[in-house]
Amino acid sequence: MASSRLGHILAIVFLSGLLSSPAVAQQRWIQLSLVTPIQIFPEADSIAGVRINLIYGRNVSMVGFDLGVVNHTTTGTFKGFQVGIAGISDSAFMGLQHNWFNVTGGKLEGAQSGFVNLAGSAGGFQGGWLNHVGAIKGFQLGMVNYAENMGGFQLGIVNYAKRTNGLQIGLVNIIKEGGAFPFFPIVNWSF
Repeated sequence: MASSRLGHILAIVFLSGLLSSPAVAQQRWIQLSLVTPIQIFPEADSIAGVRINLIYGRNVSMVGFDLGVVNHTTTGTFKGFQVGIAGISDSAFMGLQHNWFNVTGGKLEGAQSGFVNLAGSAGGFQGGWLNHVGAIKGFQLGMVNYAENMGGFQLGIVNYAKRTNGLQIGLVNIIKEGGAFPFFPIVNWSF
């Protein structure tokens, strides 16, 4: 009888230790969020599958399909397709960001399409009213295209590149350093 009680006590101590241990971030296949933190799984969990954000959803990383008003990925990489009003990736983004406002803090590999597209650096395409990137190897199509370092092609009303190895076509084309001309209408280049 004493050993039975000891077994029960040990079981209770063991289970209470499990229940009180800190939660470890996990990978989940689905996420539904009203407003972070009101979501099925905590923001520390990664999502690999589908995430639906009714107003605002945030997770560390995302692989798959992301749909919502405001979609936010923090420290991890986003890989997949994102659609909504605003898409924010604090780190790297690989895939297609198709929102009214797209923000990638790290490197974009793929495409951004929307009214406003912002990326730290990009390998691929930006298409929108305003495209802004630190460095790009690819193509910008928009009313206003801005790149610190551009390797590729800009097509728009106003094109600006601090440094470029590429071609600009538009009404106003500015290459701050090393272009054929610092400013030239219709077409400008630097190779």
